[in-house]
Amino acid sequence: MKQNAFFHLFKTRNCCYIYDVNTNLFLKVPKETYSALENYNGDLEALKDDSVILNLKEKGYLSSNRAEEIEHSLTDALESILDNSLNTLTLQITQECNLRCSYCVYSGSYLNRSHSHKIMSIDTAKKGIDFIINHSKNSPTVNFAFYGGEPLLRFNFIKECVAYAKEKGEGKKITFNMTINGTLLTDEIIKFMKDNEVSLLISMDGPKEIHDKNRVFSNGMGSFDKIMNNVNKIKVKFPEYVEKNVGFNIVMDGQNDFSCINNFFANYDTVKDSRVNATDVSTLGALEEKAISEDFIQDEKYERFKILLHKLGKLDEKYISKLLLSQFEHINHTLNVKREANEKVPKKMHPGGPCIPGLNRLFMTVDGKFCPCERVNEESEAMNIGNVNTGFEIEKIKKLINVGEMTKQKCKNCWAFRYCYLCAAFADDMNELSGVKRAKFCNDVKRNTEEMFKVYCTMMEFGYKFEE
Repeated sequence: MKQNAFFHLFKTRNCCYIYDVNTNLFLKVPKETYSALENYNGDLEALKDDSVILNLKEKGYLSSNRAEEIEHSLTDALESILDNSLNTLTLQITQECNLRCSYCVYSGSYLNRSHSHKIMSIDTAKKGIDFIINHSKNSPTVNFAFYGGEPLLRFNFIKECVAYAKEKGEGKKITFNMTINGTLLTDEIIKFMKDNEVSLLISMDGPKEIHDKNRVFSNGMGSFDKIMNNVNKIKVKFPEYVEKNVGFNIVMDGQNDFSCINNFFANYDTVKDSRVNATDVSTLGALEEKAISEDFIQDEKYERFKILLHKLGKLDEKYISKLLLSQFEHINHTLNVKREANEKVPKKMHPGGPCIPGLNRLFMTVDGKFCPCERVNEESEAMNIGNVNTGFEIEKIKKLINVGEMTKQKCKNCWAFRYCYLCAAFADDMNELSGVKRAKFCNDVKRNTEEMFKVYCTMMEFGYKFEE
């Protein structure tokens, strides 16, 4: 059966473009050509009077070539990679937490476990540390992350793990990090973190009235004041450590005032000079839809626009939001650094190239079960990729990295497949992977990819030089 030419049309404010899927290039075309291709019905011969289209065809663009098989390029090398190249282990040392944040994925409002009193044994932790050291021959650096719950509820346990990891990892660079809620920092803990150069990401959602709306103790009291007191204490005692190793993790609740959050992290003395990591409230696995106010959406759009002005030299850095800078860096990395021109789509390919489960972010639960990373549903059998006693289940991991096989007909014909971010977590139906569930996210991928294309091409139109 004859295939249609493989391309996608999009417009910026000033120009019309073809994204040519096979070559992975953006082609600027006249409005007349764009209009002709909008009416394309599968027969380019019918458009032969358009000299631009004819010229593009002669140069090899607008090919109908598509992938014939959906398969991750590293499938055959998977076992060797997981045997020799692991570099990070996230240890879920406790499922307990002293806060009850309303949007937490363990709050009971998600398809996931709820808070519990389960903790990891030191025997399990040591087995996990041994496992990653023994499977990291090709990795000069191995990172250990401590995860909860709230990991600082088990400070003495952390100390024991750090000492053991340093001993077993002799000859490698061993690093440590954790995300904490910041309420349990004592002088002893602070000194230990500094002495061992542990990178800390402290959860902080904005000014007191916003932070205390969601991040509360089990008695309903807000946690803002406690955290600020602790952070100020660290800054006074170890300013160099804070500058290098302490940042803030912001969960952006779309019902809050974006400009208020933005102003807080730009101007509040305790946090204004710190690095930040901003993410939206998770919607994956949520039992109820997470609402976002129109004001929040418009404020965020305005701040994104200001970042573009800054990059073009039209606006001073002091006026832009550091909460959203990473979004622009993502566009640069995806469409400038990583994007390669091709002659055609290879016969065998996988949409987006999902990360290899366990390679860079292996997650070990309190009872020693392995999951691809800490963001998946640890209760799901589909996300169980082995355990610390028996090792990886390679065949299950092969299914996870080749999750696109479940929607292969859609994937082969999707213009956005190179930029697809749908890993197996988006197909997780608790006990098995579901192609139907995965396909529900396809329109989001295409919408977000087109928006990324538009920003990139608009910046190029204004002469912006993306960084390598």
